[in-house]
Amino acid sequence: MKAEEPFPASIQARVDRGALAGAAMLVWRDGKVMETTCVGWRDVHAGIPIQRDTLFRIASMTKPITSTAALMLLEEGRFALGDPITRWAPEFSDLRVVRAPNGPLDQTVPARRPITFEDLLTHRSGLTYSDFHTGPIRKAYEEALGGSIDSAVAPDDWLARLARLPLIDQPGATFHYGCSTDLLGFLLARIEDAPLEDVLRRRIFAPLGMTDTAFAVPREQAHRRAELYGFDASGGLTRVATVPGATMPERPEHMAYVSGGQGLWSTLDDYCAFARMFVGAGTVDGVRLLRPDTLAMMTSNQLTPEQRASASLLGLPIFVSGHGFGMGVAVVMEPKQAEPTVCGGGRGAVGWPGGFGGWWQADPSDGSVLIFLAHNVVELEQLESGIGFGVHGAIRRFQAAFTPAP
Repeated sequence: MKAEEPFPASIQARVDRGALAGAAMLVWRDGKVMETTCVGWRDVHAGIPIQRDTLFRIASMTKPITSTAALMLLEEGRFALGDPITRWAPEFSDLRVVRAPNGPLDQTVPARRPITFEDLLTHRSGLTYSDFHTGPIRKAYEEALGGSIDSAVAPDDWLARLARLPLIDQPGATFHYGCSTDLLGFLLARIEDAPLEDVLRRRIFAPLGMTDTAFAVPREQAHRRAELYGFDASGGLTRVATVPGATMPERPEHMAYVSGGQGLWSTLDDYCAFARMFVGAGTVDGVRLLRPDTLAMMTSNQLTPEQRASASLLGLPIFVSGHGFGMGVAVVMEPKQAEPTVCGGGRGAVGWPGGFGGWWQADPSDGSVLIFLAHNVVELEQLESGIGFGVHGAIRRFQAAFTPAP
């Protein structure tokens, strides 16, 4: 078998054979950016290359940011982890739980207790994403909530509609990846009496100089956006105008809904500024976001052994070995077993990837931050047939090139 080419030639090889449109990569270590590498195309058809300041929709890399903002309010005593969310969202006062996740929606039992803020931060709320289901809950989520990133449903209406849907599990029982962080974001907006983007800008983006991070790209910066690419039935790279059930071709300026779980755009340098908090005991260049003890809690596994064993994503176990989950981030617990496309590094390293090919890890054991941004979307059915693994392979090569072997 032919040995894989070294980084970054191996990333370029994936671009050359059409397995990846392009990627931007950054390594921060020893107090400075050690390397940036940009490979491939922001716009394949126009031949416009990816550059260091290219804007990417970072999808679920948004979740650690929203979770950090929540923990900042926690430090201020605005809520406690065990507080029921009904104090700020009374819509969730009468919750029901389906007897089977893909079963009839009229076969439910009462929730044994309210959802708490801790449940949302650890994805143990009983909420889900429609894409993970084939039964009636899938259609119910889609019809009630609209697009998961760009939704025409206004925030208060979204909350009311979500509250009327049954949970798929009892609050606190099990890890279920889903719209917990989106709900958390709207609760922050209610607590602060301000739109979520304003909350994030005031608390995180402005203090850290993250001038390119937002839920929409300003018209004058649209030329910096990476086009989104997917794959056709034969595995060929093709431009994707929109992701069904998630995005619109162009987000309307008047849209009030924002996804605190997966809606942000960002750049290499902006996300690095945020991720450095995890190797700086909660502080970046003198700006404190979280106290060291709060950061330690955020980056410590919060799941029970049974919850780690049962947690899955797209039908695959995610925390059974290698990782646990803290509050908004995966945590490396057994470095030799840690799956690098979630995040790798030494014990205590953290990260959480995005569905469009974004990835990062912050490793306090060596003070490093790695950022990988791409704009490729792959359908589950394509992965099952072997199409679309180019971005995963590229992340592995990048991660391996700059992470010491455990």
